[in-house]
Amino acid sequence: MKLNQLRYICEVAHRGLNVSAAAEALYTSQPGVSKQIRMLEDELGVQIFSRSGKHLTQVTPAGAEILAVAQRVLGEVQNIKAIAQEHVGESRGSLSIATTHTQARHTLPSVVGTFRIRYPNVSLHMHQGTPLQIAEMAARGSVDFAIATEALELFEDLVMMPCYRWNRSIIVPLGHPLCDEQPLTLESVVRYPIVTYVFGFTGRSKLDNAFAAAGLSPEVVFTATDSEVIKTYVALGLGVGIIATMAFDSERDIGLTALDAAHLFESSITSVGFRRGMYLRGYMYDFIEAFAPHLTRGVVERAVAARSAEEQEQFIAEFLPRLEMR
Repeated sequence: MKLNQLRYICEVAHRGLNVSAAAEALYTSQPGVSKQIRMLEDELGVQIFSRSGKHLTQVTPAGAEILAVAQRVLGEVQNIKAIAQEHVGESRGSLSIATTHTQARHTLPSVVGTFRIRYPNVSLHMHQGTPLQIAEMAARGSVDFAIATEALELFEDLVMMPCYRWNRSIIVPLGHPLCDEQPLTLESVVRYPIVTYVFGFTGRSKLDNAFAAAGLSPEVVFTATDSEVIKTYVALGLGVGIIATMAFDSERDIGLTALDAAHLFESSITSVGFRRGMYLRGYMYDFIEAFAPHLTRGVVERAVAARSAEEQEQFIAEFLPRLEMR
């Protein structure tokens, strides 16, 4: 049994049993991947994948158990490398982060800038995607950290830690009738077409829940993953925007104004998550603390030590009242 064989079966499973896509991602050939999978199955005496002709059709029951162990083995291999790197050069290495457009553009730049000054020999890699994609990347170990508002809690293999609270603003052109609404209400907002985030992005569920609880059905005419795109179409007169307050800059967003909507929607919480069992290097602890100062190394180690779902929930609940609002 070879480590490459374990990498191959995990990648094939991740690629929806598409051997060609797996081979491309692994920078090898399709016949080579297929051959190594066959050799592993022959050695183990069981099929990992069911087949119809030359095509893989599904993961077998035995294959599902093998894949789960293979993922853990590959994770431990990464840990061994990280431990060695920490002792060889504690200020050298890489850090990969998966996050949304909003986090990448509005909360991470200052953190990354400070981190680069302290660790100039650590290369940073930023991956953007949906919250679900972000959580999946962290869970399978293809990135170190996932930073998002939604979906992280769906993965039991992630250690989750709350970072900060945030809420929303209504974005309208200067002089819009909503500027004169005192107080601003959901009933007044729903009179206009809505431009906001795609469902599943940046706390969109809290927005939908607020309208539903009030018995209102907003006309969402345009959605996007990026706050900058939303503001562009608000400026074009497509509708009123609802975005994270942190995404509005009065000096840069000329011609628009932000109306505080914190009283209309429940606040959302952005969290950072990483694969349970992952070895954290010293600079990784420092990055987390730079992003969320209350998450010191000791606190992170406590989160890692929380094994049950109940312990994890208790840890999170302890910090919720103290989270900074951004």
